[in-house]
Amino acid sequence: MSLVQSAKLNGHDPWQYLRDVLARLPTHLNSRIEELLPHSWRAGPPSEPMSP
Repeated sequence: MSLVQSAKLNGHDPWQYLRDVLARLPTHLNSRIEELLPHSWRAGPPSEPMSP
């Protein structure tokens, strides 16, 4: 199942979910990667909008 559909099934806005996860990935610990999966994700603080 895609991340977008998983985010929807877990009640998240897919765009907000993907923006947050992609912003966190470079500094997120590999041992805590489960926190970024749609079923356990919690939005972080608002970040700068991503450029197109």
